Amino acid sequence: MIEPGTRPQGHTLGVSIPLPQPLASGRPAEQPAATEQVFHIERLSAWYGGAQALREVTIEVPRNRVTAIIGPSGCGKSTLIRCLNRMNDLIPSFRQEGRILYHGEDINAPGSDAVALRRHIGMVFQKPNPFPKSIFDNVAFGPRVNGFSGDLRSLVEGALRRAALWEEVRDKLGSSGLALSGGQQQRLCIARALAVEPDVLLMDEPCSALDPIATYRIEELITSLALDYSIVIVTHNMQQASRVSDFTTFLLSGEERIGELVEFGATRDLFTTPKDERTEAYITGRFG
Repeated sequence: MIEPGTRPQGHTLGVSIPLPQPLASGRPAEQPAATEQVFHIERLSAWYGGAQALREVTIEVPRNRVTAIIGPSGCGKSTLIRCLNRMNDLIPSFRQEGRILYHGEDINAPGSDAVALRRHIGMVFQKPNPFPKSIFDNVAFGPRVNGFSGDLRSLVEGALRRAALWEEVRDKLGSSGLALSGGQQQRLCIARALAVEPDVLLMDEPCSALDPIATYRIEELITSLALDYSIVIVTHNMQQASRVSDFTTFLLSGEERIGELVEFGATRDLFTTPKDERTEAYITGRFG
């Protein structure tokens, strides 16, 4: 298992929709096999008690790219993303089969440390959830828990700058994080995740509770962060997936209400020339 506090070697920190023009990052469309992988997900199946949520999902998540997970409600999008940092372990009825390799290491192998894993894989949730603490203490929380002994103020400033929030809060770091607007709170939560120097950032519908202006700021931020982080984002908004992601995973649940992989590939290809007719039907609004 990768040691806590270190980063993996090589890491540098009925209505049609608009087609991606071009990929958000400005990089050429690539196939996943042409890039280094951060996750290899192999035949992943998941259950909550007796109810199966995912069935044999196999994808590879490229490093330093934005990978979107799309699909209708109930198809297992959140289940899949929460498997990547073992958040589902906290649900007593949850179980899974298959393998998830993170930089080649099985994250569910006997003796693996879920807490250490989550130091490398940060998460931002659907609803902004700042702690009832000052802005400074929100960002400093993780480093303090992890025993950080360096220049904490500099670390907090750096995380806020990377989250595009520093200029808005630099003169009120002692104020409550709960006093910020919804969009600012979400960027504060992103700064809090970045403060522990993760390798991967998971985002579970991070803009669904935000207004269009705040959503635009978060999308800009996602694009800039992908230069230094591997990002996986669940979104129900296909326009957002086309704007911010390099690769897209499309999940769908059939009559049995079990989420299955329909298609995975470069976002431009999936949105312009989908290989599966169900993908085309979904992205053009014929169902979902």
